[in-house]
Amino acid sequence: MTKRMASLARRTLVAGAVVATLGMTACASAAAEPSARVWMTSGDRSRLLSEQAPLRFAASPGAEGAAVVVDPRRPFQEMVGFGAAITDASAWLIQTRLDPDRRDALLHELFGREEGGLGFSFTRVTIGASDFSLDHYSLADTPDPTLATFSTARMEEYVFPTVRAAIAINPDLKVMASPWSAPGWMKTTGSMIQGQLKKEFYPVYAQYFRRYIDSAAAHGVPTDYLSIQNEPDFEPDSYPGMRWGPEGRAEFVGGHLGPLLRSAGVETRILDWDHNWDQPQQPLTVLADGRAREFVAGVAWHCYAGDVAAQSHVRDAWPDKDVFFTECSGGEWTPAFADSFTWTMKTLIIGSTGHWARGVLMWNLALDENYGPHAGGCGDCRGVVTIDSRTGEVRRNQEYYAFGHASRFVRPGARRVASAVTGGLQAVAFVNPDGERALIVLNEGTERVAFEIREGDQGAAAELPPQTAATYVWKALD
Repeated sequence: MTKRMASLARRTLVAGAVVATLGMTACASAAAEPSARVWMTSGDRSRLLSEQAPLRFAASPGAEGAAVVVDPRRPFQEMVGFGAAITDASAWLIQTRLDPDRRDALLHELFGREEGGLGFSFTRVTIGASDFSLDHYSLADTPDPTLATFSTARMEEYVFPTVRAAIAINPDLKVMASPWSAPGWMKTTGSMIQGQLKKEFYPVYAQYFRRYIDSAAAHGVPTDYLSIQNEPDFEPDSYPGMRWGPEGRAEFVGGHLGPLLRSAGVETRILDWDHNWDQPQQPLTVLADGRAREFVAGVAWHCYAGDVAAQSHVRDAWPDKDVFFTECSGGEWTPAFADSFTWTMKTLIIGSTGHWARGVLMWNLALDENYGPHAGGCGDCRGVVTIDSRTGEVRRNQEYYAFGHASRFVRPGARRVASAVTGGLQAVAFVNPDGERALIVLNEGTERVAFEIREGDQGAAAELPPQTAATYVWKALD
């Protein structure tokens, strides 16, 4: 028996004894009085995904005052899940700076649900290098339109093993892939840095994507979702990037990549844009192209400019297209725990899902104590966790707790449902496939707020301290 199995067995025996003892004294009252379990995180760190005393539901008079009213009869989008990107940097740290026991424990904590794991069920990988790689590379660096030297060998070193390990822990995990640049020889600059894809290489680049999907699958890594370019309206000067306007993207997807994947029987779903909220006209232009629209499953968004409401603006125009939120990074530009925690809860966990996101991703899953490794780009970005490259110690950052309030309790296949909020709070509600409710509420103010949670004619009195988020979980009320 491994140390992990022995520890789990001991915990199970102790937990079973406690549950049995409590159950004998509480089962009768619990059956008569439904309750909600509660987990909280506060900006002052006095609570960090800490379970609180349960709330009791009873007949509600529907009195005036602060309230969050959940209506499961009004369902919206089906959730894929929450998570973070397994970048080259994250995978390298996990595979080389953690011993096997620590690596296994961290991956179970992030992707598993047992023992309080976060249950991440959505991740993103980079096709070739990003700024968070050890160096700059593509999957076909040698100029050759036949792609004779195409290889995913670099990704097979650290990224693919990490993704496979995560899938083994959570078989529900969905994977998105995005390139930061085409191989330099296909571009106007002759380099992976800056420039645009030459149209003469559109057919070759479509084959590049197909080969990536096939090779990744052969190594146990699915490509459930694909964007053809990370941040296509940005040409960074120190790491791979590529400007690609909406007309060109529409031509590539509608005339090359989409038909190629369809003819090959590839079921990967293509997402457009993969960039900020400030330019909804870009994905709208792509979706206005009839050929491209046939192959575009949805639109992906980033957080670095604009307002999250742009997601709804585009979805209102094309309600049959999915919405995903696929990148945001915490960093030392907002070092205070309370500030970045409440912003992440408000904007990403509540805001992006309230504006139709089926999946929500942070950027790097893990970075080291120096905010790396990276090759150009951001020098003070923060990972969901920090792995000390010298000791292997793991620090859980504010994004860990913010995302945990959703990922641990909102299961793949859950539906967002209607929630009406008063009293200065913000909230989003879900119903899991088994009927269990998960309500996430944020008080970003400076004063404690008392309110009532209501479903139908039942209500439960609740309180949230200032700068605090809570997740409330309960079974369907009769």
